[in-house]
Amino acid sequence: MKRVFCLLTSASALALAATQAHGQVRPASGVQTRPAAVPHVAPPRKGTVLRAAHPPPASTEEISVFGGGSTRQMTSVSARMIEQLAPGTTVLKALNRLPGVNFQSADPFGAYEYSISLYVRGFSAAQLGFTLDDIPLGDQTYPSWNGLAQNRAVISENVGRANVSQGAGALGVAATSALGGAIQIYTADPSNRMGGTLQQTFGSNDTFRTFARFNSGRLNRSGTKFALSYAHTTLDKWKGAGGNIADQVNFKLVQPIRNESKASLFFDWDQSQQADYQDLSLDDISALGQRWDNYFPDYAAAYNAALGIYTHGETRASDPKDAAYYAGNTIRRDFLSGLTFDLRLTDRLRSKTTFYGSGESGESSWWNPYVMSPNGAPMIQRSTNPSNERFGFLSSGEYTLGRNTIEGGVWYEHNTFTQLRYYYNAPLLTPGIQVDPFVWPTGAFAEPWGYRFNTNTFQFHLQDTFRVTPNITLQAGFRSLYSRTSDQILANDPLYTGLPSLPSGSMTAADAFLPQFSGRWRFLPQHELFFDISKNMRTFPPSGFSSTPASPWSVATQGQFDQLKKTLHPESDWVYEAGYRFTSPYFVGLLSAYRVDFSNRQQALTYGNFAFSTSILTNVGSVQTNGVEASGTLTPFRHIPWLRMLSLYNSISYNRSLLRNDYTQMGVQYPVRGKNIPNMPQLMYKGSLSYSYRGFSADLDVNYLGHRYLDYMNEARVPGYWLTSLGASYRFGSIGPLDNLTLQFNVYNLTNIKYIATMGEDGNPSQGDYQALMPGAPRQFFGTVRMDF
Repeated sequence: MKRVFCLLTSASALALAATQAHGQVRPASGVQTRPAAVPHVAPPRKGTVLRAAHPPPASTEEISVFGGGSTRQMTSVSARMIEQLAPGTTVLKALNRLPGVNFQSADPFGAYEYSISLYVRGFSAAQLGFTLDDIPLGDQTYPSWNGLAQNRAVISENVGRANVSQGAGALGVAATSALGGAIQIYTADPSNRMGGTLQQTFGSNDTFRTFARFNSGRLNRSGTKFALSYAHTTLDKWKGAGGNIADQVNFKLVQPIRNESKASLFFDWDQSQQADYQDLSLDDISALGQRWDNYFPDYAAAYNAALGIYTHGETRASDPKDAAYYAGNTIRRDFLSGLTFDLRLTDRLRSKTTFYGSGESGESSWWNPYVMSPNGAPMIQRSTNPSNERFGFLSSGEYTLGRNTIEGGVWYEHNTFTQLRYYYNAPLLTPGIQVDPFVWPTGAFAEPWGYRFNTNTFQFHLQDTFRVTPNITLQAGFRSLYSRTSDQILANDPLYTGLPSLPSGSMTAADAFLPQFSGRWRFLPQHELFFDISKNMRTFPPSGFSSTPASPWSVATQGQFDQLKKTLHPESDWVYEAGYRFTSPYFVGLLSAYRVDFSNRQQALTYGNFAFSTSILTNVGSVQTNGVEASGTLTPFRHIPWLRMLSLYNSISYNRSLLRNDYTQMGVQYPVRGKNIPNMPQLMYKGSLSYSYRGFSADLDVNYLGHRYLDYMNEARVPGYWLTSLGASYRFGSIGPLDNLTLQFNVYNLTNIKYIATMGEDGNPSQGDYQALMPGAPRQFFGTVRMDF
């Protein structure tokens, strides 16, 4: 925390210095919204492409921009689109309307972090890049080893926009996992006007969420301003018992500096508690139903089940002992802070430098019925305690010389990730006993293993944007990426690991030349073609003995680790993409096709039951992906005032990702060549009908997801489904001292269908069924009152 206070102190001193040194400057515009509805496309800008190193201010008049003027496919989701969802919904869910994006979670908000699943064109979240105000957020795996989960990094109401690059991210994105693109989230600047927002949400499952934001307005002649926000959320699970509790604070300070420059400070603090939904198999769902869950608060039932005495119909399933456990939970406490200087040094030269730091500590536990407590209880509470601390900086410069814009930069990060495993006694069963599983446990009787990983990452990039003509732009560049991880073993108890020593050593992933070449041709005023070719690489994720995410260190023996060190290569791919954009007053659209040649795909292949599952990091060879996407927004009545804001958005995407090699696991060869990758549907359709007039707005969203495979042999399949959601709001305007009094109503899963949401959260088996499925929430209702002052 000392680093955070130092940053706050530095920012305050900076603001005072700027006030004394500079006179009146033109303030940056505040964030405003208008009643917009479904995604539409802004006309492409002439001359230059959007420069990722210095993105323009968020346009609140655009819900999404299909990359107009860019040499790659880029889509931008604005704050208005996020506002249409129930408050507190993760920003990643707003991206689910976009073509090629598949977001899933066990709850309607995406609040249960373990259940979040995000795929973009067949790439999982662990194979995408994520940043917040250019600060890297890591690969979003669970548990997070090199960053921070997006929903804990920023309050959703404070997001100004989110940019999605499907296929290939910008060269300057600070990420070690951007194989399939990048998601860049930017916070909204404080308003120039003093005031604030109060918001209260109620809904199904005792949902209660409070959000408050205060804007200081411009404090002095130099334009210093800040915003302070707080959010408190409680919501129960839609099945079983327990729920989520979260508190979060955001602070942002902006100090304008003359010559179109500014310094800004962002700070986030969060603590959360999340109760687990039980992982289910297809057999569990068929025998026990989708509403089957863990035993909590019935400690006696869990205790007896550990003894083999089943009282809730568990024997209908093929594996009654793993059908349910007493409970599971996740506790997290973390912070993130970044200080950015965005400077216009000359008319031709700009620079941007960000210093950042973050810290996270946590505890994740569940009640294991396969290990007996020393006190005689037939189960234990097994806990994994992850923590990470990191600091780094990224700096870029951009120089315009004639028709060329040369941009380059560096990124360095040091990360320390600690992962500890503890065993705790389960209480003996006594009459009327109540056991709270959602507190941080103490008094472990064993520490089976513990690791500390130190990772140093360095990236350099350089690119040139050449404007051949006002309508033709070419962009070429490369990045160099180096990442080395070494470990320190903190604990090993051979009684539980079965090993005299744990696998140990260092792993390095490096590539000096990862090129990218792209172009754009605006051949008619409303027509544009683009293409992109790029090579990308993902570094090795670390994790402890037999834990997630599967990594070289999670193997069973030192010999296996040494062999992997010799033979394992980082995941890499070549991405080829081409597309066409059309923009007119009444219709805007996008058509794109892509191909990905993916090498050294590494997957956590799982075998065994859930309690004693083993995830083995396996190179399943290459994967070839071919896909096509089409999307468009129709606004047919723009000339009629009361129908001007009626619009219809549709998108359809087809993705065929096939394994190209057979592989061997535990001495068994699996003929998976030509099989589809698990968890990702081939066909997706998104539709949204939206209307707004004066203070009223409403939107109806429809999402079709095709069938998905659970295993690599494509024998276990989850059927497709249609999911419909509805949202409506009315803004009353000013009433006394209150501005923009608004009532909002959201219905999730309007038709109340039963469907499988998350898949593969605990890995995917080579063949057949496995306990790695989470059903989606039934119909849910949420109401919100919002007011400004």
